[in-house]
Parts: sequence; C-alpha cells; structure tokens
Amino acid sequence: MPALQTDYLVIGAGATGLAFADTLLAHSDAHITFVDRRALPGGHWNDAYPFVTLHQPSAFYGVNSLPLGSGRKDTLGPNAGLYEQATGAEVCSYFQQVMQRRLLPSGRVHFLPLHECRGQPGERAQAVSLLSGAVTEITVRRRVVDAAHFMPEVPATTPPAYHVAAGVRLLSPTQLAQIGHPAQAAEPPAGYCIVGAGKTAMDTGVWLLSQGVPPERIHWVVPRDSWLVNRLTTQPGAEFFMASMGGMLDQMRAFAAARDVQDLFLRLESTGQMLRIDPTQTPRMFHYATLAEAEVRLLRQITQVIRRGRVQAIEPDALVMAQGRVAMPPGLVYVNCTASAVRARRNEPIFQPGRIVPQLVRVPLVTFSAAVCAYVEANYPDDATRNALCRPAPFPSGVEGYIAATLVSQMNQHAWNQDKALRDWMRGTRLDGFGQLAAEVSRDDAEKMAVLGELRQTLAPAMANAQRLLAGLQAPA
Repeated sequence: MPALQTDYLVIGAGATGLAFADTLLAHSDAHITFVDRRALPGGHWNDAYPFVTLHQPSAFYGVNSLPLGSGRKDTLGPNAGLYEQATGAEVCSYFQQVMQRRLLPSGRVHFLPLHECRGQPGERAQAVSLLSGAVTEITVRRRVVDAAHFMPEVPATTPPAYHVAAGVRLLSPTQLAQIGHPAQAAEPPAGYCIVGAGKTAMDTGVWLLSQGVPPERIHWVVPRDSWLVNRLTTQPGAEFFMASMGGMLDQMRAFAAARDVQDLFLRLESTGQMLRIDPTQTPRMFHYATLAEAEVRLLRQITQVIRRGRVQAIEPDALVMAQGRVAMPPGLVYVNCTASAVRARRNEPIFQPGRIVPQLVRVPLVTFSAAVCAYVEANYPDDATRNALCRPAPFPSGVEGYIAATLVSQMNQHAWNQDKALRDWMRGTRLDGFGQLAAEVSRDDAEKMAVLGELRQTLAPAMANAQRLLAGLQAPA
C-alpha cells in the first residue's frame, strides 16, 4: 500500500484550498498534500456553465502569489467600463497554472486528483483512487484542512428538487449553451422559462437577452426577489475611489442611521450601493449577487415574472407552484437554475485540534478569507489567538443576515488593524484591493483623506447600531 507523510492534508483543490495552500507555502516550511475527487484543480469551476463569470473583478480573486487577468477594463457588453471579470474557462486555466507552476514546483506540494478521503481523516488518513481503488496511507503531522466545507452546488451536477413530467424539456444552463450541438438538435424553442432567482438565473437571463432572444419569449420563476450589490462599488482602481471607498462610507452611514433592516437597504439603494431588478418588489433574499447596472437594465426587460413560491412540478402545459397552478405556453424550454451556491452550513471554529475549517472572515471574499486563515495559522502560536483573529462570518440567505455578516467582518477587520504584522501583510496582498487603495492615498489629496477620516469615525456608531438592529431581530416576538 503506498504511503506518504505530510504536514497538512488539504481536502479539496478548489479556490479555498488553493488560496490557503499558496499563502501557507509562502509563510512556512510546511509540506502540503491535496486530495480531490476531480481530475483537475479548480473545484466547482470545472463544472460551471460556459457563460459564467466572476461576480467581482478578477483582481480580487485567486491566490495571492499569481495575478488573475491583466488588469484591463472591459470595452464590450454590460460590464463595459469596469474591470475585467474572468470567465469560468479562464478561472479553470488559472487554477491549473497555480498548481503546475506555483505549488507543485515548490517540491513541498503533492496532488492526488481523482481521489477521496475515506473515513474520518485524522493523524492517519486514507486516500482512495476513484480510478483504481488503490489506497494511499497518509500520515498527517499537523492538521487536516477541510477546504470543501463551503463547496457550492452547481446546476450541471445538481438534479432539480421538483418533478418533471414526460415530454417537458428541462435543461441546465450548460445544456442551454450547447443547444446547437447535434445531441441537442431540435427546432428553436417557442420560448424559455428560467426556474430560480439567484445569480445563475440572472446570468442566464442576461445571456439569453444578449444572444438576441426577445424578452417577451422569456418567462422567469422568482420565488424571492433579491437585493444586489452594485458592481461599480467593487472596482479596485484609483479612478473608482469614490465609488468603492466612498461607497464604503455610504454603507457605514446607512448602518449608523438605519431604523430597521428594510430602512437599511433603502438607504443603501438611495446611494447606489444596492440594486434591485424590480423596484416595485421588496426583496427578501441577499446572497451578495453582484451585478452591473447595465445587467439590471437588461433583466428589467423580462416582464413575464412568476412569483408563486417554489416550483413543485413542471407539467407539459403548467407549472405547479407552492401557491397554485400557473398555465404555461406549449413548447417552452425550462432552464433549471435552482442549485444553491450558498447551501446552509453551520459555522464552526476555524482552528481546531488537528483540523482547520477555512470559512469566510470577510464576506463575501472566499479566497481572501482562505489566505488570511493560512497566514494566521503560520504566524500565531495557539488556536485561541488564531480564532480570536478569524471569527467565521455567517453567509446571509435572507436580508437580515446581511447585518450579522457585516458586523463579524468588521469585528475581524478591527482585530487585524490592531496587529501590525497582520496589517502590513494585508496591505501587501493583492486579494485585499481596498486596503491597498486606501494605503496609496496621498496625504495631499484632501478629498480622499476626508473620506477615509470620516469612514474611521463612522465605523464605531455604525457597528453599534448594527448590534442594536441584530438584537432586535433576535428578540422574541
């Protein structure tokens, strides 16, 4: 039976595992072994639909040691004028480069693709080949890193949770993009019905409209409307300082003044921080879906929106909904966009005896959070100190969750600011673009210095009111 020894056994070679390993490699002498069920690094990106892109600019994503993208701005499409967002294919290629050009050449990384860990990994783990069944015994000298804790569902590998009658044509977004393939050959559909209201559904709507499908031929099942982050506020360049850092100030002003959750989001909307597709609807969902204003304008063209709760079944001539039956035109292609990128998982301490569970320490930045966890693991002496610096932030589902996510993220940021070594490292990491943006402001720039000064002054009252709002939400009715 093959055997190997390693300091850290990383389960999952997706974005979290790669970002964690990249930073750990830079700040320790550790040996790292990856075990992943897929043939290539990149995690769920290997199964993503062809027209997917990052929510945010490429500059904020990936591993710290290797930039993603070229720092250009898009000149075409709804993201025109904003910094590039890597496509799914570009992200997959990038993560392969991370493994092949950065991690493996170090001589301190071992990669076992198409393997899974059996049993409860501990000091001794077993990695089983999915091709041959061969077992590799792994002795773990330090810790197991559960980098698959937040693995999202993707439409291509997640079956629908509702019944689909015979004769109904239901496609995943991947199959939709392959509709011209011989295996999919058929007459052009009479129309389309997007099932789901998350970012995948929004991407699908934008893609269909961008491909020239008339909006009147698109139906959209929206169980819950969503508040959206305005992508303009996430831009890393100095020319966007007022939209990004100034936007952060607007965000803290809204937190400081808000009377309740609805008032908070309305204040954020009034300053351009948040968007919603239908201004007549009060959103109940918030997952940090990030859109450009041009994408929102496109989606507003879809007016055949069905708000009757979740789909329970699709019949040839109707949708069976939680709130009744809805007659549908014949010949539609239904597009299943109901896989959840934010499946409910309970937060737990990140640093545990023999185990690390990287989680979000600044919502919604997955790879930045993983890199922070790795830096703290390498540079701090005990788990009590590490966990005090890395409180896991809950990822929101409903709008109420936004308050707790922001509050914990800001508590972590405050703790980091008190630690000079950690603060200096963050200023140098490309995954924390806003920190660099603030650090590079010239003291002679009175306008930008005023924004930063007021931001520092507003944080305390903003978070104090956030705690009050959160306590009100948690109080018994």
